[in-house]
Amino acid sequence: MAQPEEHAKTRLQNLNKALASGSWNQVRRILNSGLAPVDVAHLIEGSPPKARKILWDLIDKELEGEVLQYLSEELQGHFLSDMTAEEVIDVTADLEIDDIADMLQQLPERVTQEVLESMDQVDRARIETVLGYPEDSAGGLMNTDTVTVRPEITLDVVLRYLRRHKSLPAMTDSVLVVNRQNEYIGLLPINKLLVCDPSQTVREVMTTDARVIQATEHESEIAKLFERHDLVSAPVVDAAGHLIGRITIDDVVDVIRERADHSLMSMAGLDDEEDTFAPALKTSRRRAVWLGINLVTAFMASAVIGLFEATIQQIVALAVLMPIVASMGGIAGSQVLTLVIRGQALGHLSGANMRWLFRRELIVAGLNGILWAFVIAVITYWWFNDLGIAVIIAAAIMINLLIAAVSGAALPLIMKARGIDPALAGSVVLTTITDVVGFMSFLGLATLFYL
Repeated sequence: MAQPEEHAKTRLQNLNKALASGSWNQVRRILNSGLAPVDVAHLIEGSPPKARKILWDLIDKELEGEVLQYLSEELQGHFLSDMTAEEVIDVTADLEIDDIADMLQQLPERVTQEVLESMDQVDRARIETVLGYPEDSAGGLMNTDTVTVRPEITLDVVLRYLRRHKSLPAMTDSVLVVNRQNEYIGLLPINKLLVCDPSQTVREVMTTDARVIQATEHESEIAKLFERHDLVSAPVVDAAGHLIGRITIDDVVDVIRERADHSLMSMAGLDDEEDTFAPALKTSRRRAVWLGINLVTAFMASAVIGLFEATIQQIVALAVLMPIVASMGGIAGSQVLTLVIRGQALGHLSGANMRWLFRRELIVAGLNGILWAFVIAVITYWWFNDLGIAVIIAAAIMINLLIAAVSGAALPLIMKARGIDPALAGSVVLTTITDVVGFMSFLGLATLFYL
């Protein structure tokens, strides 16, 4: 029997064929009844701008909201900007509060206010609660849709109360226990609720040592918490201990994916919301800034080389060998830089273990320096038959590898302390340091030796 994934692939293939042939009725039918909303969103994101508009226009109005929630923030903002406040309300009517809040943040303040004013008082209050917190905090990430009970009632009453609901909120693995002031007390896991004696009270069965998330906690810490404790959901409380919502694993997966995208794209100087099929002019503007920064650093390295122009003119071999010194330092530094940035992201690094890490990296750099300095010196002597140049490049390799190790370990710590993203700026600064130090040490030693 064919698996659901195979059916989805087949439908996507049929859709692509219909798009290529211009069979719009068939495309409309597949989009609205043959594909899941998440697959439709994936198809839109993987299409050029003109095809995106065609696909979006062919989606039925009642499905737009479901598709919209799976699109990137940039595409959400693009499609929402063409809607009136009434259309935004219709599109978001059946979505969860946290998803609605995310979408409203893509709209101008005027439109957002119109949407909020058109909602009923309860929904408006819930969305305003989420919007009142930073987007990357627990309060901005949470869903206010919760199921709560009092500690003094019996499990039988809880079961009858749950059966009155048409459905429970997604990812409900526990019922949240609060007092009459809505202060969080504990959790009643569903698995306990189903197997314990119905005559027992909630207080007798509930768990009080479960991790509670403060509304101001950063999303990166929340992701670590879910990963470390294998959580499906967790309650969110305000500064006074009142329950205001909960965070579920699907939201945390989005955070993990976004942070991975951010790290990958930042190392190339790109926005983590970079659209694969964005227009050429828009893409060129974004990339121009990073190219400009790189040009400045390249001129700095060139300026160092210019200081030793006379030496290079007399000894042409130096120009041939210069890139080796800079490249070896750059690679060694990047290895340390990546390791430390990863350690920061996972929360492994602290003041207690950084000294050990620094010492380890210096030892590694020293051992690799001795090995590769010897190899490069032998090759250089065989190539140019000049013992002096062989010794100089060996010394320069040692110096640059040691500096690269120190820089790669120290830069992420310094940048994080100053509020700069190490993933974004670390590689550029490190490359500049290893280039400048590599050229300075190699050409400087050559100048002292030969001139």
